[in-house]
Amino acid sequence: MTETNMPDMPAAEDTETALITMADHIADVVDTMTVSCAVVRGEIELRVNPADIPQVLTLLRGDRQAAFNQLIDLTAVDYPEREARFDVVYLMLSMNNNMRMRLVAPVAEGQAIPSVTNLFLSANWAEREVWDMFGIFFSGHPDLRRLLTDYGFEGHPLRKDFPLTGHVEVRYDDTQRRVVNEPVHLVQEFRDFDFLSPWEGMQTQIAPDAPGHDDSEQKG
Repeated sequence: MTETNMPDMPAAEDTETALITMADHIADVVDTMTVSCAVVRGEIELRVNPADIPQVLTLLRGDRQAAFNQLIDLTAVDYPEREARFDVVYLMLSMNNNMRMRLVAPVAEGQAIPSVTNLFLSANWAEREVWDMFGIFFSGHPDLRRLLTDYGFEGHPLRKDFPLTGHVEVRYDDTQRRVVNEPVHLVQEFRDFDFLSPWEGMQTQIAPDAPGHDDSEQKG
């Protein structure tokens, strides 16, 4: 059998150098709109202000060298302790350069950010999901409705202050013959724990200083 000649993989140093070179180029293209641009965990991370997002994505999509023309995903991260509570994250791909980029913008609670559905059709449902899960409003979105939760749902489940039980529960009502939404009502029965009951018949094994211990049982 003959060995197949495998193409040489680029060295890690070469990849890191290419990423750094691209990050510097992106910072030049975006110019004054750049808050920071660096290589973080093997990917380019560009931070900008929310109002500049459409213009930044337009520049990086149209730039021949950068060519970040695919929006892979759009999501958010919640940091309740910060004044700008959320980070909205756009994951971009350049097929020409085989590179990924994270575009990150800090967003305060109640702050609206511009939609990019006119630039990338893939942003449509992604922005709806972020609105549904985090409550971040995208101005200019053609149909900003909840995507994953049901009609009448209260709150935004991926916020870190959202209760694990939720606010509303859904069930089928046999009387009304339809699905109904009701406030969550948790019921737990009263339990009286007797911690000695598992040890009935084994009192001699309980330590002498334990409650309920009787030395006469051992002396008999």
